[in-house]
Amino acid sequence: MNIENIRNFSIIAHIDHGKSTLADRLLELTGTIEKRKMKEQVLDQMELERERGITIKMQPVRMSYQSSAVSYQLNLIDTPGHIDFSYEVSRALKAVEGAVLLVDATQGVQAQTMTVVEMAKSLGLVIIPVLNKIDLASARINETKDEINRLLNVGNPVSDIGGILEISAKTGEGVEKLLEEIVRRVPPPKYEFKDRPQALIFDFEYSNHQGVILYVRMTNGSVKAGDKLILSQTKEKFTAGEVGIFSPNRCRAPILNAGEIGYIVTNIKKPSIAAVGDSVVSGENPLPPLSGYFQPKPVVWASVYPPAADDFDNLRQALERLRLSDSSLSFEEESSGALGRGFRCGFLGMLHLEIITERLRREFGLNIIIASPTITYKIQFNDNSEKEIYSPVFFPDEDQIKKIFEPWVEMQIITTPDMLGPVMQLLHEHEAEIMETEQFGDLRTILNIKMPLRELMRNFFDELKSTTSGYASLSYKITEMREVPPGGIVRLDILVAEELVPAFSRIVSRKKIQKEAEEASEKLKSILPRQLFSVKIQARGLGRILASRSVSALKKNVTAHLYGGDRTRKMKLWQKQKKGKKRLKEMGKVNIPQEVFVKMIQK
Repeated sequence: MNIENIRNFSIIAHIDHGKSTLADRLLELTGTIEKRKMKEQVLDQMELERERGITIKMQPVRMSYQSSAVSYQLNLIDTPGHIDFSYEVSRALKAVEGAVLLVDATQGVQAQTMTVVEMAKSLGLVIIPVLNKIDLASARINETKDEINRLLNVGNPVSDIGGILEISAKTGEGVEKLLEEIVRRVPPPKYEFKDRPQALIFDFEYSNHQGVILYVRMTNGSVKAGDKLILSQTKEKFTAGEVGIFSPNRCRAPILNAGEIGYIVTNIKKPSIAAVGDSVVSGENPLPPLSGYFQPKPVVWASVYPPAADDFDNLRQALERLRLSDSSLSFEEESSGALGRGFRCGFLGMLHLEIITERLRREFGLNIIIASPTITYKIQFNDNSEKEIYSPVFFPDEDQIKKIFEPWVEMQIITTPDMLGPVMQLLHEHEAEIMETEQFGDLRTILNIKMPLRELMRNFFDELKSTTSGYASLSYKITEMREVPPGGIVRLDILVAEELVPAFSRIVSRKKIQKEAEEASEKLKSILPRQLFSVKIQARGLGRILASRSVSALKKNVTAHLYGGDRTRKMKLWQKQKKGKKRLKEMGKVNIPQEVFVKMIQK
């Protein structure tokens, strides 16, 4: 294929704006997948993606398209829309020359739309704006076009960007024209060296039989099976066992040329040897490495433990395998007195945590124990020493602390003017600072806000959706570490049968500790299975018990087999049962099932 006829592009959008549906139509129109094999969300190959109707993992695919008797190779990388997976989007955009910006005509430009547009602009990509769902009666076509125009042009005419396309990804209306515009507007790849291979790794997977399989964008030269190659960062040498393309499943190909997107089988069985952003170059006279990606920083931390000590190695292997397909996951070993050995895991958000947890359960059969999610605090002690605390269990007592620093986020919320009052009240409850507000079109308002990250994690997103009946969207980024006012945050512990459960400990605002204590103890009471003896649940903070609940014991009718006779026989059995329950309460231990830990972190 002539490099002039190659087009590499991504689809970027806010969540639920129709990326996966548009990808389905493109595959259908180009004949990449036979109609009899076509299904919804065909690029969402993970079971969780299909269940939830969201894209979690970016997926590359090659399509062939005929335009004016010229055959074009279209390489699409479908990307996620949820803010927790924006790192996946950034990697996809680095491997392409153009981006289709998809905006739902019924919802208009959302906060995440602005984030991905800025990402695409910073990489110098050609952006093709597309209005989706024009077939719906609630579509606001003209208003949404104005919003897109303002977002992309800052007041310049629409014609400067080649026009905003109108489509319905569901019915296929306008998709053929979009294909023509991709061919016309997205530039072909450029290369400098024809005979010296160089490729950027944007993803990889691990196979027990083929080792590490690199997903690459060829920038120079070509690669075929049998070529001697090297990884720039680790200096690991290997021979390409197989090269190929995505169609959308992996298909062997004779060669990968400059500008193309495909895969290289390395046969390297060491999982940690490959890295996203590394370069693949020739083993002889290699070109310099390409500029890679930023290293994602975890936003949320949670400690993960196996239910039994024997499963520790299985959990380690499972996390290592998951990190091969999700390089934004980080983990390190830790130990807890009550829960034994486990791992401190870093996630990009609460949805990311939930997805990884579910994948560990489904793909590896592990029923793990998860501690309450937390963030990293920097503690300055009275002796001026400093320490980063990521687990509430290690949070020191107030009399040891000189200063506490916590991460803050800058946030952008887009909502309707009539919802401003309830949103402002919600922001006040979550200790937010409102920097500025501005009108965005006739029916939208943008709020620029700063907020502690711990408050964002405290169910803020769900509360925002509930308060605005779904008419709000947000995007955020972590900006700085700020000093917490003296005594501003404290540790809240949960005791079950007078025994501390480290996984339930959390760091909360002093102003909200009583409410949090009541809610946590009440929730645990409702989900903790009843035992053979009564169990006391206590929430402890500020040096005292703040809330207490009791779970009544399971009752067995020990006199059911007795009919008539002297009542003293029944009384003896009741007395014996009472003594047995008392002994159980003194000696018994409450085994908390794994699903209770999961339900406690879910809102």
